[in-house]
Amino acid sequence: MTLALIIALPFLGMFLPLLAERLGRSACAAAASLAPLTALVLLLSQQSAVFSGELLKVKLEWLPSLGLNLSLRLDGLGFLFALLILGIGLLVILYARYYLAKKEPMGRFFAFLLLFMGAMLGVVLSENLLLMLMFWELTSLSSFLLIGFWGERSDARKGARMALAVTGGGGLALFAGILLIGHIAGSFELSQVLAAGYAIRAHELYPLALILVLLGVFTKSAQFPFHFWLPHAMAAPTPVSAYLHSATMVKAGVFLLARLYPALAGSEWWFYLVSITGLVTLLVGAGMALFQHDLKGLLAYSTISHLGLITLLFGLDTRLAAVAAVFHIINHATFKASLFMAAGIIDHETGSRDMRRINGMWKYMPHTAVLAMVAASAMAGVPLLNGFLSKEMFFSETLNQHLLGSFNWVIPAAATLAGVFSVAYSLRFIHDVFFNGEPINLPHYPPHEPPRYMKVPVEILVFLCLLVGIVPAYTVAPLLAAAATATLGGDLPVYSLAIWHGLNLALLMSFIALFGGILVYVFRQPLFRWYAGLPSVDAKLLFESGMLILLKVCTAVTHWLENASLQRYLALLLVAALLVVTQGLSSLPQISGPLAMSEIDGITALGLGIMALAALVTVIFHRQRLVSLLMLSVVGLMVALAFARYSAPDLALTQLSVEVVTIVLLMLALFFLPAHTQMESSSLRGLRDFTLAVSCGLMVSILVFAVLTRPYDSISAFFLENSVPGGGGTNVVNVILVDFRGFDTLGEVTVLAIAAVGIFATLDGLRLFQPKADAQGRNWARDRHPLILATLSRVLLPMALLVSVFIFLRGHNLPGGGFIAGLVTAVALILQYVASGVQWTQSRMPLNYQGMAGLGVLIAGLTGLGSWLFDRPFLTSAFGHFQIPLIGEIELATAMLFDLGVYLTVVGATLLILANLGKLTQEKAAQEVL
Repeated sequence: MTLALIIALPFLGMFLPLLAERLGRSACAAAASLAPLTALVLLLSQQSAVFSGELLKVKLEWLPSLGLNLSLRLDGLGFLFALLILGIGLLVILYARYYLAKKEPMGRFFAFLLLFMGAMLGVVLSENLLLMLMFWELTSLSSFLLIGFWGERSDARKGARMALAVTGGGGLALFAGILLIGHIAGSFELSQVLAAGYAIRAHELYPLALILVLLGVFTKSAQFPFHFWLPHAMAAPTPVSAYLHSATMVKAGVFLLARLYPALAGSEWWFYLVSITGLVTLLVGAGMALFQHDLKGLLAYSTISHLGLITLLFGLDTRLAAVAAVFHIINHATFKASLFMAAGIIDHETGSRDMRRINGMWKYMPHTAVLAMVAASAMAGVPLLNGFLSKEMFFSETLNQHLLGSFNWVIPAAATLAGVFSVAYSLRFIHDVFFNGEPINLPHYPPHEPPRYMKVPVEILVFLCLLVGIVPAYTVAPLLAAAATATLGGDLPVYSLAIWHGLNLALLMSFIALFGGILVYVFRQPLFRWYAGLPSVDAKLLFESGMLILLKVCTAVTHWLENASLQRYLALLLVAALLVVTQGLSSLPQISGPLAMSEIDGITALGLGIMALAALVTVIFHRQRLVSLLMLSVVGLMVALAFARYSAPDLALTQLSVEVVTIVLLMLALFFLPAHTQMESSSLRGLRDFTLAVSCGLMVSILVFAVLTRPYDSISAFFLENSVPGGGGTNVVNVILVDFRGFDTLGEVTVLAIAAVGIFATLDGLRLFQPKADAQGRNWARDRHPLILATLSRVLLPMALLVSVFIFLRGHNLPGGGFIAGLVTAVALILQYVASGVQWTQSRMPLNYQGMAGLGVLIAGLTGLGSWLFDRPFLTSAFGHFQIPLIGEIELATAMLFDLGVYLTVVGATLLILANLGKLTQEKAAQEVL
């Protein structure tokens, strides 16, 4: 369970910085670092196994029939990303300790950061694709909280919304793509999906699945044309930018490219979609970075460019290109995190990120300048730094691809051009910030070096850039080999991490990029004037305009569908049902099946006739509400008798109890409505309704006839055979509710309790005008609580409660159960309210119905948890026969505790609604008396 603990630790540690914040900033940061540090130690304890090629897996089945399992894996690729997430995360925590102002809620910041960290660990360590998708969406939500941490700023709120909208939309596409992949592969387990790569690529749904998955990847990793959200996410605090844009958020997309590489790569669809998108993103990001005046804006566009580089390498679809992509993921994480932190130090100490103002920082911050210049040189690909090695491998792979025929030169030429711009914007970062004269109108002057420990994370990362660049074989080689092996799903190609590979075309491309970048920067002024003459395009305004248009369209459609007309809603529902059923029946060769219809006896025919007549009278007299309500109750009663006639006594009791409660509810509601309603429907609408009614009636009749004249297999045989041996009860319906389908029942009672609380909150404080006379002008009776009704109700209450207990206790073996018993109890209690009033009843029965409903849900849930203590699945019931003195042998089952929870929930929820409806009348009456 080490893997589960690695993921769980950041989630569990979220609360520590919140609790430690009152102890001071250092204590808060130390508390925040405790969980990731422990997780990092656990991760490193698995290093030897992972580097030896072992695949560590943990699997806990949850819903195996749906392919949804809590399964985790740790291989080289997962180890690499988990190492980056935890290692850089710890450095970010130390850095943020000194970056955040004293007035800012540091505990909340670290809680959000740990939430995001746990989500990212879940993404990279998930074996089940559906589980990975859950963590994927959680990264979008938690990054929204981090980007919008400075919620008082408009740019932070807008940047957070933009990031959530773009990455969330891509997540929906990814969800659809994963469902298709699972359908093709026959499993959502990653091991089986990767093994089914050939079958996936050969399937007719492969192009659609690939496009959907790539939409999720491209939106997350800010690939063109979805790159616009990343620069606007720079409104986040710099520790967030350093973390999200180096090792986590934007790397999730390229991680998924690497993870699914064996399953999806190896086709022309993959090559053209991935490589062209990566190439365009590489060029657009590199070109735009040069013209940014905001320091973090330059780094944001450079991140886009390097993500495009990684995507292009995966798109080249060679094994060595995939190795180079993994290598550049490592290198980019180190130098980009250090550059963002250096930019944050400059912003923190000068109060500005405008490179036209923060000049000459070498004079004031020499230590920071050296660190930033080394990191920027690594980003530019200067020899003896880590960026140079992966850039050389990148150039070499662009030369070795042969997929564009006579246009093979386009990719290496574009790669060299991107390298030129990479050197140019890196040089601008170095020269404009640390040299180029004196600072201009800085908010904080003179600037100075930051606190000592604020530079420690930058120093560690820069040292890694140097170490990997000088001695790669002794530092990064084992990690790269393990991660690349897991990415390729097989043996590694031959490659070398040597610093010198001799004179070759890749080296020539590096020199062209280096000297070309210097020339571009030296002669940058004409380029800047040309760029200034281009039309100004604000991605934020375009995005918000698009969202506004989408909102208007959605509002118009919603208003058309939801126009507060119940007739419209029912008409649309019935039309949709007609279309679906008609399509289903159209495939049948004939409506009638081989079976003959059973004969109907006279009693049954009489009951059906009464029900049909009552339904017809309900429709005809629907404007006279009391009459229609009485006829509707007749329909409900006949339905209950029909259940009893066809050997469903449990359903009959339930229907009868529900009918009584419903009639009481409607009577309380009708008290505040006019006795008659006016005719408002036009003749045309009446014709429409008549046509729909006749059509639906005919369609239902045809459907029932088609079903009843055909043989069909039912699951009822399974329940009948296993009710006694599996559930310990002869009442199959009750055993299904509390045992076989107990999880469904738990969800239903939970929804019932929530709905009751919601209705109570809606009614609380509501005051309605109480009618003083009926439709004919006759005043209501002065005696609100008739003596005969009050007397009879007090006699009926103990009898009803006794019947309720009897129905509850016998429910496991005979018709009854907690739901029916709860309704009987509720009817008996509500009768007291109707007969004697709210105040009289509550003074004698001061029951807390909210607490009762909550207690019922709690008991039902604890019953399910209790089975875990005996190493059984959730809600597994146990039963046995016991000898009780003076009573004899009886059967006891844990399902009775679950049924008790159902009983309490039904009583509490029902009375919470009905008693408060009646309370409106009583409170209004009391006000009128006063």
